[in-house]
Amino acid sequence: MNMPFQTFDDQSDASRCAERLAALRGELARRGLDGFIVPRADEHQGEYVPKSAERLAWLTGFTGSAGVAIVLTGKAAVFVDGRYTLQVKNQTDTSLFETLDVLNDGPSNWIEANLPKGAKLGYDPWLHTQAAVERLQASVERAEGQLVACETNPLDAVWADRPKPPLQRAVPHPLKFTGEASDSKRGRIANELKKHHADAAVLTLPDSICWLLNIRGSDVPHTPFVLAFAVLHADATADLFMNGRKSSPALLKHLGSDVHLREASEFGAALDALKGQTVMADPVWAPAAIFRRLQQAGAKIVRASDPCQLPKACKNDVELEGTRQAHIRDGQALSRFLAWLAREAPKEKLTEIDTVEKLESFRREAGAKDISFDSISGAGPHGAIVHYRVTQKTNGPVKRGELFLIDSGAQYDDGTTDVTRTVAIGEPSAEMRDRFTRVLRGHIQLALARFPEGTTGAQLDAFARRPLWDAGLDYGHGTGHGVGSYLSVHEGPQSISSRGTAQALRAGMICSNEPGYYKTGEYGIRIENLVVVRPPEISPGGEKKMLSFETITMAPIDLKLVEVSMLTPQERDWLNGYHAQVRAAVAPGLNNEDRAWLEQATRPI
Repeated sequence: MNMPFQTFDDQSDASRCAERLAALRGELARRGLDGFIVPRADEHQGEYVPKSAERLAWLTGFTGSAGVAIVLTGKAAVFVDGRYTLQVKNQTDTSLFETLDVLNDGPSNWIEANLPKGAKLGYDPWLHTQAAVERLQASVERAEGQLVACETNPLDAVWADRPKPPLQRAVPHPLKFTGEASDSKRGRIANELKKHHADAAVLTLPDSICWLLNIRGSDVPHTPFVLAFAVLHADATADLFMNGRKSSPALLKHLGSDVHLREASEFGAALDALKGQTVMADPVWAPAAIFRRLQQAGAKIVRASDPCQLPKACKNDVELEGTRQAHIRDGQALSRFLAWLAREAPKEKLTEIDTVEKLESFRREAGAKDISFDSISGAGPHGAIVHYRVTQKTNGPVKRGELFLIDSGAQYDDGTTDVTRTVAIGEPSAEMRDRFTRVLRGHIQLALARFPEGTTGAQLDAFARRPLWDAGLDYGHGTGHGVGSYLSVHEGPQSISSRGTAQALRAGMICSNEPGYYKTGEYGIRIENLVVVRPPEISPGGEKKMLSFETITMAPIDLKLVEVSMLTPQERDWLNGYHAQVRAAVAPGLNNEDRAWLEQATRPI
């Protein structure tokens, strides 16, 4: 029997917020602390964390992938970004926790306004990056308080039924999928260390370690990570620190003699052994505890970006061909699902969970090893909640006259997928068609963008927003994120966002293209494809090398929602051309009934 990829239990428990908050405050009092910071993070600062690290959810009931709570003696607050403003109010006890926007009302401002003079605010140095602690330190000092690093986490002391940390096996990821052997990667990165005159680099990000050593695991939900730390030396040897129970003879053979597997408990001593050496560490991602230990050991720290992140983001030819093939199989699964939805949804017997389970079954048949995140299946008003996650409690019907939004993806050995489609159940209103077409136009304008080398995603973000801006509309999330190669569905350093990084887009990077529009209480619209940054080329008569995007997601866009009169000829040509590509790639894998549906769904307009 196939096990489900996704469960639908509601992990939030606002009814227990009061007792848990009281227990934490009691523990803080015993330790002489006046407050404590609870981030949604583990020691590796990943978006997806094991159940043993879901401290924010345990305390507040909020289950989103990003947030932080601050607990003081007489008040508490939880901060989330724009994706979760509705969700946090639904999941936590707002009589106990003030809910605030992390960007507009950030923790720093709240600390300065609410931390009593002379108060001691505690934090776990393994759960905050060095850069984050430096920002917190400045805020606490302005409040005339004291920031205190806790040797052990006080929340863990009162979390009686805290799950055990994961101990899943690490496995080799074959060369036929990675396209480059680990010794070659280590040699390349070691050369980068030498440019910084560094003897070693401390690696804390699981995607960096998995990429560098060509290994994968299952320590966190839906993302094939091995949770571990590593030290890469300038001679291209490496030390991998993880629980030995995750190892196997096959893994040891794969790692070879130049990668030394050591117990996780030895990591601290290994940092001490770097005394007198020049060590690279990333202040944006590495825990403050590592910087502290290196400083105490007498190492010279070079503050620099994780040296694996950019090379990992620029996929090689094998990875790119693998992800193209994965997207074709995924497109077949999604087309089967959309054809099924077109037949079944008008009967008004489906629920959001029904749709997730059906799509999951099609993906499993297409060879998916897992989903790449919990599917966002939002019918009607639930579609307006950007990161809505259906549970048994919230499970809503798919009804005629509403829009249905499904944002989902899968993990295949050769690639990671992420795609969003919005479908009209029955006849859409004129407003729905207008908003959908504006989102589609923005999607197309970004897909058609040509831009010079050195362009960042922040510079491109407005391409996708302009058709909405023309009507006085917008959306509150970024337009695109990086995607891994059988790794995280959200990876850096690239992004397409007005608040994006300074990282320029480079050939081989995979990004999402996902503008949207959300009308609270009524419906949501998002159209998401993944795109690959093509190698630079000079057009005839041009002077600069220009980059562009190749769309690799293969799934139809609902023509029932397209107001053709709003499209420019170029936009109409793009949509017809894209649908022709989808037909050619996907139709051969469908049965006659689904193929006939696809032919109609991708007809020229």
